[in-house]
Amino acid sequence: MTTQTLSAPEVYQGQFGEFTITQSDRTGVIIYRAGLMVAALSFAIGSALILLNNNPTVVTLLTPLYACFSLALGVSLFTIHIYMASLHRTLQVFWAIGTIASVILAITSSEPLALAVYNQPITLFGVGFIFVALTGIYFKEAFCFNRLETKVLTPIVPLLLLGHLVGILPTQGESILLGTWAILFLVFALRKTVQAIPADIGDKSVFTYLKEQRLAKV
Repeated sequence: MTTQTLSAPEVYQGQFGEFTITQSDRTGVIIYRAGLMVAALSFAIGSALILLNNNPTVVTLLTPLYACFSLALGVSLFTIHIYMASLHRTLQVFWAIGTIASVILAITSSEPLALAVYNQPITLFGVGFIFVALTGIYFKEAFCFNRLETKVLTPIVPLLLLGHLVGILPTQGESILLGTWAILFLVFALRKTVQAIPADIGDKSVFTYLKEQRLAKV
């Protein structure tokens, strides 16, 4: 009777020492990417309903799509690897603020959520935080992986939201920016599916070093 031995995990050389990547690490990356894909699909479907359908009743479908988008984005924000713990927590807080504001607005408004936000741009001071968190992911991916689509998405999101908030963008301009956002978000999510998993995990020795530094200060 033969005994099958498992191959030893690959050892990586990090900036502050050696480290290995566990199955838990890989699972976290898969969950992060799955969250991005669900968020991107939900956003793309919702955007298509707005841009390609003249039937005003479709706005009622946007609320459940937005809920899927928000939940999926939250999952990604809780599984993403970011070296700066303070930045990571800040993005999570922004997501929570935007989500809570969205829930309150959806419950209290007599209009569907999408119409309430569109007709009352001031609500972006609450709901908009969820998109600030999303922009944080775009910026992180652009900085770490030099991705063209995230380099474009990083300024598009604030440009569209702030432009609508202050009323300087024409309707056609908003439509173009929204369509570009939806398409590039899908491109980004799809490209993540074929990226090597260790790249999203990063240098674990840096996380260990930063954690030890925080503990030393305490």
